[in-house]
Amino acid sequence: MLSLSLDPEHGLPLVDQIVTALRDRIDDRLLRPGMRLPPIRQLAESHQISRFTVVEAYDRLVALGYLQSRRGSGFYVAPRPTLKSAEKGAIQVERAIDAAWLMREISNEGPDRVLAGAGCLSPDWLDEEGVLRNLRLLTRRAGSRVTSYGTPQGYEPLRNQLQIKLAEFGIGAQPAQLVLTHGATQALDLVARYFLRAGDCVLVDDPGYWNLFANLRLYGVHLIGVRHTHDGPDPQALEELLKEHKPKLFFTQSVLHNPTSANLSPANAFRILQLAEKHDFMIVEDDINGDFYPGATTRLAALDQLQRVIYIGSFAKTVSGNLRVGFVACAHDLAQALADVKIVSFLSSAELSEHLVYLMLTGGHYRKHIERMQGRLADSTHTALRVLERIGLKPYAEPKGGMFIWAQVPGLQDSAALARRAVRENIVLAPGNVFRPQMQPSPWLRFNVAHSNDKRLERFFVEALK
Repeated sequence: MLSLSLDPEHGLPLVDQIVTALRDRIDDRLLRPGMRLPPIRQLAESHQISRFTVVEAYDRLVALGYLQSRRGSGFYVAPRPTLKSAEKGAIQVERAIDAAWLMREISNEGPDRVLAGAGCLSPDWLDEEGVLRNLRLLTRRAGSRVTSYGTPQGYEPLRNQLQIKLAEFGIGAQPAQLVLTHGATQALDLVARYFLRAGDCVLVDDPGYWNLFANLRLYGVHLIGVRHTHDGPDPQALEELLKEHKPKLFFTQSVLHNPTSANLSPANAFRILQLAEKHDFMIVEDDINGDFYPGATTRLAALDQLQRVIYIGSFAKTVSGNLRVGFVACAHDLAQALADVKIVSFLSSAELSEHLVYLMLTGGHYRKHIERMQGRLADSTHTALRVLERIGLKPYAEPKGGMFIWAQVPGLQDSAALARRAVRENIVLAPGNVFRPQMQPSPWLRFNVAHSNDKRLERFFVEALK
């Protein structure tokens, strides 16, 4: 029986909720072409809603090309249009690049811009003085190799130090299991290059990391969204998807998930690992925000010890976006294979940046810097929640750390138009659709707490939501 999560108290009309839910399931191929939907009366009775509501939703989906109406028989999922290969490739690129407008707008910094949707902290939050001090120290050291290529797996002393850092998270990784990269973005790209081919199926968080989605679309990969909850990916939803699909990888974030700031629960983590073993797929755990979490929490890599989990981290958010130092931790043989992919596609990463991050980690200053950032983020989160409350937005949850608040705009089906309107007023918002695997309409917005305490943001929403 088809079960939909409908909420009569939700700001979105029931008809729109039904249309969005069914369209998402058809896009994600949970409902396949030719499948018959429940009769109008049956769906209405099972969800205790009016038959007229179901009729209107079905008729709208027929008009959108998602359903076919067969007189005397009912409603069926319509065949999806088949595109010529050239057209398909063009659309994949177009959809991938369409999400990049957000990064372009965020990168266009200026004194008059409110970067409420930014994915990183502004430079004044970071330890610029510490970076410059260690850079001067590095340039005075003999043998710092400032003009050389780096080694395939990256600067060995930093990999040795990462072994110590990961052990604090309960992750046992030898230096030979680590590959340094040009930020987490290159780490994710190396994994995609090694495992995936056009037409392959991968699982991703829904909602999830939009830049990853855009990159995977460029590879022609079919994205399947796994519903994300307050406790991480929904194991039941994952299990249902695995009945239909055979993914190679599942990309997810366990700690301070982007965009919701939720954290993975131990129960969900154990079940996800069981399903990965049963259905033979790898898990890519992106922990780029993990250092912002003030305390111990659940990580898949700590439970699995890098057997089925590929663990990715970065210092771009905490040290410097310009240095672009990230890493992959995984099984030994896979680390060697990824190092080969790195050689072929990028030659090496920047050893000068890796050496600089090593100095910052071993100098003892990094830990104090992180503790200060955690406290400052907690204060900013409290302030941002009050701002959103005054505006009338509904936060998904109160974050326990990190940069982001995921908030819903009541009565709005799609926040994309609102975000584009905001850009014209020098306010950059992060609309929910870019965080969906198929860029489905979403009433949600992601707010960066470090950029959301601005009176112009409040004035914009008061005017826009009249």
